[in-house]
Amino acid sequence: MTVRTLIVLGAGFSGLAVVLGAFGAHGLEARLSERALATWHTGVQYHFIHALALLLLAALWVHVSPGWGLAAGIAFVLGILLFSGSLYGLALGAPRILGAIAPIGGTLFILGWLALLVAALRNAG
Repeated sequence: MTVRTLIVLGAGFSGLAVVLGAFGAHGLEARLSERALATWHTGVQYHFIHALALLLLAALWVHVSPGWGLAAGIAFVLGILLFSGSLYGLALGAPRILGAIAPIGGTLFILGWLALLVAALRNAG
């Protein structure tokens, strides 16, 4: 994963988070229950935070160990797809079994932050 890839993914995921947040607030508010909207909002919130984390990682790239930085980036991307993606699906009425995927994505978020910590600690500079 290159810095350019991190920027592209971070910017793309950030823009998508804004679109999905607006869609939830304006397109789904009359169609979903309060609980489903809260689930959607949680998905957007974690999606956006970790999209920005990809941009942060790109900005800090010269200060981190590349292998651990790569691990952090991959974990953030997979976390967005699994955690937020499963919440979006649940909010839209997907089978409840999809909820079993959310903790995997959440664990990936945690591992991503831990990998970023190690990436910073292992950097020789």
